Amino acid sequence: MNTFERDGISFRYPLDWRAETEEDADGGWSVTVSSPDTAFFLASLQPEASDAGDLADQALDSLKEVYSELDFENVTETICGLPAVGSNADFLTADTAVICRVRGIDTFAGPLLLLAQVSEFDRERNDPVLRAIVKSLDVDTDR
Repeated sequence: MNTFERDGISFRYPLDWRAETEEDADGGWSVTVSSPDTAFFLASLQPEASDAGDLADQALDSLKEVYSELDFENVTETICGLPAVGSNADFLTADTAVICRVRGIDTFAGPLLLLAQVSEFDRERNDPVLRAIVKSLDVDTDR
């Protein structure tokens, strides 16, 4: 397993998945971890965002703009011992159904957006991996 770690946020992901990190001008960052198939996991720290709920809502709004027939349900859960708000969405692309889980978590470093997405094409193989990545998430709460 590989480990991503930054600003008190860490998670593990498979060796055959590829990680790409981007820096934001406002001090934030995003890391996208992609499977060899269609699945991916995104973690994005946005210190300038007002709160995690707004960040998750903005991500869902962006999906709605692209996919007119998007269905979603609002979700609240606990991830790594912290409250997480967001939505579960599904939509159709030109060739397959896609499932996307969007969550926002408030951290000491700022609001953190989590997005896990997988198509029906590789859902059986990669959805358990995405769930394991989220389950491995650790956020430092001792700052």
